[in-house]
Amino acid sequence: MRKGQGKNKVEGKSFKRISKGDYRGLGAVRMSGGMNFALAADTEEPVSLLIYKKGERDVFEEIPFPDEPVIGSIYAMKLEGFEPQRYEYNFRIEGCVQQDPYAKRITGRPAFGEPVPAEDPHCIRSGFVTREYDWEGDRGPDIPYEDVVAYNLHVRGFTKHSSSGVRHKGTFLGLQEKIPYLKELGVNQIKLMPVYDFAERMELSPHTNMNYKEKEVQTFKINYWGYGSGNYFALKEAYSYGKDAVREFKDMIKAFHLNGLEIIMEFSFPKNVNPRLISSCLAYWAVEYHIDGFHLLCDETVASFVSKDPMLSSTKLLGIYFPDEARGPYDRKKRYRNTAECNDGFMIDMRCFLKGDEGMVNAATYRLRRNPSGSGVINYITNHDGFTLADLVSYNEKHNEENREQNLDGPDNNYSWNCGIEGKTKRKKVVELRMRQVRNALALLLLAQGAPMLLAGDEMGNTQNGNNNAYCQDNAVSWLNWNMQKTNQPLLDFTKGLIEFRKKHRILHMPSELKVMDTMSCGYPDLSYHGDRAWYGDFDDSCRHIGLMYCGEYAGEDEFIYIALNMHWEEKHFALPSLNGDYKWYKALDTAYGIYEEEEEPVLEDERYLKADGRSIIVLIGRQKPRRKK
Repeated sequence: MRKGQGKNKVEGKSFKRISKGDYRGLGAVRMSGGMNFALAADTEEPVSLLIYKKGERDVFEEIPFPDEPVIGSIYAMKLEGFEPQRYEYNFRIEGCVQQDPYAKRITGRPAFGEPVPAEDPHCIRSGFVTREYDWEGDRGPDIPYEDVVAYNLHVRGFTKHSSSGVRHKGTFLGLQEKIPYLKELGVNQIKLMPVYDFAERMELSPHTNMNYKEKEVQTFKINYWGYGSGNYFALKEAYSYGKDAVREFKDMIKAFHLNGLEIIMEFSFPKNVNPRLISSCLAYWAVEYHIDGFHLLCDETVASFVSKDPMLSSTKLLGIYFPDEARGPYDRKKRYRNTAECNDGFMIDMRCFLKGDEGMVNAATYRLRRNPSGSGVINYITNHDGFTLADLVSYNEKHNEENREQNLDGPDNNYSWNCGIEGKTKRKKVVELRMRQVRNALALLLLAQGAPMLLAGDEMGNTQNGNNNAYCQDNAVSWLNWNMQKTNQPLLDFTKGLIEFRKKHRILHMPSELKVMDTMSCGYPDLSYHGDRAWYGDFDDSCRHIGLMYCGEYAGEDEFIYIALNMHWEEKHFALPSLNGDYKWYKALDTAYGIYEEEEEPVLEDERYLKADGRSIIVLIGRQKPRRKK
């Protein structure tokens, strides 16, 4: 018998019977005739269940768990006659009131960023999802990785700004209102930063208030991003406009699916989180909320363990790295690849190549080609935990003073280049160069074989004024300013055009990695490299330019694609491979000028060489010259 606990209570004042429970389902689980409560508690102290009536402040009943665990450190009991729609609950463990880590709802939190009453340990409670929901036959789009164009956003920050133009700002409903924009942009997968329940008010780090006047000292910060431990089975209800957050979120998911958009959720799991909880959690979201996939921010071994769960074999799983044995066999006739690497490798190499570092041509071509058959690859050049794309070409150094940590937080090495002036400027040449570098970055991202992921706002030049760690900025610093849409309309149009171009040419997003060989004996390899001489790519450390030619026949197409990458600050000439018959080269895109309308691309009369301005990317299409009408 545990210390401080007498004989087990067998009847409550409101429930017909309290009996020994089932250990196999942790949390609160409906069972025949009642509700089973089970928790893991490795303690010698009493463990009890606290029950509250909805709408009432005080504990309605406290029921101790059986004296001995059912198995291991798991305690369980079943309450017959329990009606979940009438009650909420918590656990008391070693004298402390705690929420159920398996709770499907967390209630009692105030509005986002508002304090929780410290004197009332019972205000935040574990709750139940009791209402049935009609999914109306909903199914996700099930998009294979090679066809994915992802978009990374923060639910609150995406529409919270006064310029967002939506009625329900900063909420799931507000995000749903932006579906037409997302479809017009051309993305088809939305990755959400944490929308599970988390405590957004956090203690300050010791050095945060150094050198500040007493009246300026802060006692807390906002965990705006939401990373860290949380109640992983419960929705972040502060992101809901109405009172029924679960229904609002499900309505949003259903609307996204109807419009051909997938939803990926990010989960941050510290090392102390049990892998079995992680698997159970993800399976719950996949079944209960029809989530299409998850980005796992956790230890690689845990991600590998989770990826082997048969319940998740048809659910997309993104992680830093998946060992070969964790990648399922890839068979297009049966299913898509469900695991994908999502790490900084592409970002770092492409940033270095973009700013003209020496010795990067080999790495750049590797990143553009990389697309293993066993696992997908998610490519990005910017992420939430760093510079926006506009800031990447405007700042050499981070400027995180508003975080009140003496600019000590955030990464010091951003692989960025400010184009000659730090921060904002009106100098025309610098502004033009920065915009060209932004277009270059977008082209590198969207012309690579892996699945591209845009950071929300990059398509319109969104800035955080050099802050590369806006984790605590629930304000205009991190909220997307939709006024930039008008200010940078040409950039937005360029991004849309690039996405459309990628989708139209299958050879740019193949289901497996190209072999750089003529495996079809058609006279051309699937991918080839070129430089000052055709068929001879220059991979010397001093070289900063390279040409890539794709043969569309390997994708069932009758066109060639030639991409000239010149990250040197000087003009370069590229030797063009000869094409068969009456094929001609047409200029489809030039980051120094823009995207040409289809069928209006200028033809290259001199087909031997291509001139590319310094720091520019040119895309050519090789196709048959149309015959003149008689």
